Amino acid sequence: MKKFAILAITSLFLLSACASGPAKEEVQKTIDMAKAENAAAKKTGFLWRDAGKMIEKAEKHLKDGDNADAMKQAKKALFQGKQAQKQAKEQAKPSYKL
Repeated sequence: MKKFAILAITSLFLLSACASGPAKEEVQKTIDMAKAENAAAKKTGFLWRDAGKMIEKAEKHLKDGDNADAMKQAKKALFQGKQAQKQAKEQAKPSYKL
C-alpha cells in the first residue's frame, strides 16, 4: 500500500509538471527566433504590422510567468516574420511576362 501511495504521488507531480506548459527556456528561444525572423523581414521592407506587438506581449507574459500565453504570442510573431519574408520574395518576382 505504501508503494502505491508513493507511485500515486509521484504520478501526480509528473502530470502537474506536464500541464504547466512549455519551459521558460523554450519560450525564450522562440521569442529570440521571432525577433530574428522579424528583423530579417524588416530588412526586406515587408515587416508585418503586429509582429512587434506580439513579441512585446510574449515577453510580458514570460515575465509574468505565463509561459503558455507567451509561447502562443511568440509562435504567432515567428510565423509573421517568416511569412513576411516569403511575401517579400514573392513580390520581388514579376507575375507576368512582357
